[in-house]
Amino acid sequence: MIIERLSQEHRNIRKLLAVLEREIEVFDAGEQPDYEVIRSIISYFEVYTAIYHHPQEDLVFAKLMIRDPAAAKRIGNLDREHRQGSDCLRRVAEAIDLVLSDEEVLRESVDTVVRRFIAHERRHMAMEDGEFFPAARKRLKPEDWDDIASAVDSHRDPLFSDATEDRFRHVRQYILRLEDEAETERTNRSGQ
Repeated sequence: MIIERLSQEHRNIRKLLAVLEREIEVFDAGEQPDYEVIRSIISYFEVYTAIYHHPQEDLVFAKLMIRDPAAAKRIGNLDREHRQGSDCLRRVAEAIDLVLSDEEVLRESVDTVVRRFIAHERRHMAMEDGEFFPAARKRLKPEDWDDIASAVDSHRDPLFSDATEDRFRHVRQYILRLEDEAETERTNRSGQ
């Protein structure tokens, strides 16, 4: 079902935000973050969330507005939220481009822009997971889900599927390494 895929994509996006946050901490410490990872994350948001993820949510939201206008009103303007996220992402990309071109830019400015994007995305997904998705599950009818499914392009996540695109391979390896390190740490803690 579409809503489960969207929920899984949110879990994947949370991983990317955690990696981005880790890299900005490296940057804040005056060290060199992995810019290839940062650029890949930006690219993922520019491509996958803009072309696939958000349009699917928009289709679900359009059906919700028909089935339960009051719930849709409580959720607010989803399209505006998505545009705000895109604007925040554009500022992140611009800040990173300035850093990579050795332009004069304050670390604090880069930190602020990146953390603002991370906070926006986390807030946005929390709203969708806590309000939007439950309302859609409750109110949409099977024929609504069929209509949405027929309108959605078949696609694979270019980062989190078996068909990882080359441009995302490095960030996927990074995420897998972080997950392995976290699992090892949990195992060591539980063995003590």
